[in-house]
Amino acid sequence: MAHPSSPRSACCVPRTDGTAGRTADLPATTRPGFPDGMVLVPGGEFLMGTDDAEGFPEDGEGPVRPVRVGAFHIDAHAVSNDRFAAFADATGYVTEAERIGWSYVFAGFLPAALRRGARRPPRTPWWCGVAGARWDRPEGPSSGLEGRGDHPAVHISWNDAAAYCAWAGRRLPTEAEWEYAARGGLEQKRYPWGNELDPDGEYRCNIWRGTFPTKNTAADGYRGTAPVDAFEPNGFGLYNMSGNVWEWCADWWTTDHPTGPVTSPTGPATGTDKVIRGGSHLCHTSYCNRYRVAARTANTPDAASAHTGFRCVQDVETAV
Repeated sequence: MAHPSSPRSACCVPRTDGTAGRTADLPATTRPGFPDGMVLVPGGEFLMGTDDAEGFPEDGEGPVRPVRVGAFHIDAHAVSNDRFAAFADATGYVTEAERIGWSYVFAGFLPAALRRGARRPPRTPWWCGVAGARWDRPEGPSSGLEGRGDHPAVHISWNDAAAYCAWAGRRLPTEAEWEYAARGGLEQKRYPWGNELDPDGEYRCNIWRGTFPTKNTAADGYRGTAPVDAFEPNGFGLYNMSGNVWEWCADWWTTDHPTGPVTSPTGPATGTDKVIRGGSHLCHTSYCNRYRVAARTANTPDAASAHTGFRCVQDVETAV
């Protein structure tokens, strides 16, 4: 049985009971060629975090502090179903959702038969624990990936994402790298494109449009996930750094940040939860406007759900 979400993550990310275990060793494989869809993000200093009135201080979004990161390559978009399938085929990797036997799916995407009797977190009853839900069966055994090869892989735990990165000769971004990349060269803006959510009425991200959780108008074009390259990229050429799916970062969660200048921070040495960033297609301003670039939350490393994926980075000196 899933345990209740923590207060900071209750609205956003359901949590598992921690029984999945760690990832197994993977077969040796040849590292894919570089850059393979990556872009170079130049190093520099930026103001990380926010004191935005729309933010969640309890999430540790502030204080605003100067942070410097070195140059790195990052995926232009989240890892797609097609890319994750190539990894699974090459290695025989089995995700934690597959080993556990179930994962969380948004109730509105399920037929009534699957909603009835499904396990539901008490604070977030719009999530249903669905037997057989996994990355290649996003809504359970009767679903599949037809027409969604270019959508982000979901039901991916932090451990699953780290395993993919190890196979690809890459790694997960630090939280500082992720935010620096998401800002796209802009300073202290709310979104990757500026301060207005829909500038001049133009939709720039895939989030919940309507009344959550009962009606999604899909005014931005998508009721569920969108293709990984949907909408306009930010100033660094990165797609969907706001909305679509939450993305795992390397760091353990903390709300205790240094206030002075720091260089290439990597977060605490240990912890219980890993940071996720970017928000998802289920975020709505009425309860979870965590699609802002400074917004953050976390989940246990073995947790998986239908709105969580990832993208990779690679150090410049190791790129081949």
